[in-house]
Amino acid sequence: MSLMDIGTVLLVLLVLAVALRLLQRWVPHPVREAHNDVAGFIFAAVGVIYAVLVAFVVVTVWTNDDSARKTTFQEADSLAGIYWISRELPAPLGPQLEQQTLTYARTVMDSEWPLMASHQSSAAATDLVYQIRDSVFAINPSSVQQQVLYEHAVSHMEDLASQRRARLNEVDDEVPTLLWVALIVGGVLTVGFTFLFGLPNTMAHALMVLSLGGLVVISLLVIKEMNFPFTGVTAVKPTAFEVFLQRLPPPR
Repeated sequence: MSLMDIGTVLLVLLVLAVALRLLQRWVPHPVREAHNDVAGFIFAAVGVIYAVLVAFVVVTVWTNDDSARKTTFQEADSLAGIYWISRELPAPLGPQLEQQTLTYARTVMDSEWPLMASHQSSAAATDLVYQIRDSVFAINPSSVQQQVLYEHAVSHMEDLASQRRARLNEVDDEVPTLLWVALIVGGVLTVGFTFLFGLPNTMAHALMVLSLGGLVVISLLVIKEMNFPFTGVTAVKPTAFEVFLQRLPPPR
């Protein structure tokens, strides 16, 4: 959690503490205590509805992150398939295709990954996909073995392009504005209902209100951090491409 997030939590808690202090001064707890039964019934319903909403959003953003992570590994796996086939092809096409796959992996890691944080993609990486496709289609099988390699290379090429499109589509996965409005309004209403209760013990009431308020704010901040698959503390890293580039044999 960043310093800004911690500051947000502390600010909300301060506002709640001041609001609760003013409420206790203007509306003493005996006045509010008379409505505890009704307020408690309504608060239980509001709390359950809000908890379900938060759980739904958390599961959704976590699923998006997990899907993006799997997509990157599938893309890197397809790229690795093309690379190892290129090692079996004769020069000059084999070494050329080999170098293109390595350049693509480094371009995605070094150039495209930072761009995805701002919902952009790398034109150089896109151009490399076209170059890899042209090299694969340039394979002219002269034996049964090379025919098999060609077919597998085409299959891996199609998978690479498909998984790349999927990854770039997942860059824009986010919680819709309507859901953000529902989360914020629901949080305000849920915490606001706790002000309707009247307790003789002011300190206990304050602790309950501040605890719930802090929990709601932290939940919203967690959702914000997980909102985009390639940003935040849970951002998907280019681990799949790093693994691909590790311990490769010397290039031809």
